[in-house]
Amino acid sequence: MKRNRTPKLALPLLLVAFIFSLVACGALYNYVTQIPAQAEMLFGPASIQMSTWQHYTTAYRLVQNKDLLLTPANPNGGDVIFTIILNEPTSTILARLDAHGLIADQDLFRDYLVYSGIDTQLQSGDFSLSGQMSAVEIAHNLLDATPLYATLSILPGWRLEEIAASLPTTGLAITPEEFLDAASRRYPKFDITLQVPLDYPLEGLFPPGMYEVERSATPEQLVRYLLEKREESITDELELGFDQNGLSTYQGIILASIVERETIVTEEMPIIASVFLNRLTIPMKLETDPTVQYALGYNAAQNSWWTNPLSLADLEVESIYNTYRYPGLPPTPIASPSTAALQAVAFPAQTPYYYFRAACDGSGRHNFSETFDQHLQNACP
Repeated sequence: MKRNRTPKLALPLLLVAFIFSLVACGALYNYVTQIPAQAEMLFGPASIQMSTWQHYTTAYRLVQNKDLLLTPANPNGGDVIFTIILNEPTSTILARLDAHGLIADQDLFRDYLVYSGIDTQLQSGDFSLSGQMSAVEIAHNLLDATPLYATLSILPGWRLEEIAASLPTTGLAITPEEFLDAASRRYPKFDITLQVPLDYPLEGLFPPGMYEVERSATPEQLVRYLLEKREESITDELELGFDQNGLSTYQGIILASIVERETIVTEEMPIIASVFLNRLTIPMKLETDPTVQYALGYNAAQNSWWTNPLSLADLEVESIYNTYRYPGLPPTPIASPSTAALQAVAFPAQTPYYYFRAACDGSGRHNFSETFDQHLQNACP
């Protein structure tokens, strides 16, 4: 029987094919192993949270589609305020980014978020984005959880310096010095500022409350914003009340600031306001400690703008704000009065009282009296 023999040419061809396959496999191996390095050069290091397989496959998709990630999706697009709500699903965020024309491919953008680890760091807030940003730039902008607005809190009874001192903790790019400078100017748009005596600051014209202010606000913009809030707080009803008590609007704010600093229990404000209005009617000096505290200024030993207790020497301080020495109202408010204090001055209780002093029970309440003798009898033992 005749045996089948392999043609002499077949062996060389098989050898060439084998060698070619080895070369091809080597090239493929080199290509595959270089993918992560290429991705790192283009997009930075990969997240350690990914598995080896996920690292290779994700890196491959990123490298293959690098142009969609590194160039803007909408070069002619404008700025967009993009809001992420608390606990919003990533899929919803991606769909909205796509709807705004900010990204070219949702799945590819998700791949980049996973590759970079940004997918686990997304936070709620308002973000300023643009179609002129690349997908990579947008992803990193979403890491900036700094809100567009800062919260400024003004407490009832604060003086300007206390408001200024709080600014560094708000996130506003306004220094205390810049604020105090802006608060010493006049703003003709606001009539109330024209009632402030020359060379005096706008004390008392920034109402207590919590305010959302753009972080980029300038000192002047902040002052104008707060003056608008003060204008809103002075209703026609309040102005009529001040007028019926013989006070201008500005004088009403001055007296309300004194009532604010004198009162601990809010419900006593109308009674305390009545005492001061009764004294102004006689006329009789107001003789109120908070005006002396304002005149004394910062007490370094107490780390406070409101020296307490006051000494007899303190009551003799030479200042137009010292209502123990000078009759009538001080030239400006001494603090920021609350709405309750303004209403107390506009609509005071009708009382015969001319005196009050702190009760001896530590409640923060006061004992009121008509005569000085009764006032002395109310002294604590």
